[in-house]
Amino acid sequence: MADQHQGKPRKLRTSVKGPLMFSAFWAVVAFVAVLIFASGGSARAPRFDLAFTAAGIAFIVTLVIAAMLSMSYKENAEHLGKGSGVNLSSAPKASPHGGSGHGFGAPGSQNPPASGDGADGTPQR
Repeated sequence: MADQHQGKPRKLRTSVKGPLMFSAFWAVVAFVAVLIFASGGSARAPRFDLAFTAAGIAFIVTLVIAAMLSMSYKENAEHLGKGSGVNLSSAPKASPHGGSGHGFGAPGSQNPPASGDGADGTPQR
């Protein structure tokens, strides 16, 4: 309701035409499929009763799903579109391990411990 302006056409999201056409398409597909496959061959009469039932069910189900999806649509906040990915700042962050590491392959993790040091970098006695 808030997106509506008098004299201007509605957006596809707020328009009714899109979900109705989508539902009508799947209703026609269901009608044709059931009409062909429910008769059991060309020797028998087509089952229009089952075809109309399937088309009605397909129309209602797809219309409800499209309506639920359009109601759950929400624009992203403006601040989410700013930045360049995971690291929003190009400044290196200090690591508690002494390097500027961001995980594997950090410059501080490339130096092996000295020959007399233990695995954690503390001197051995």
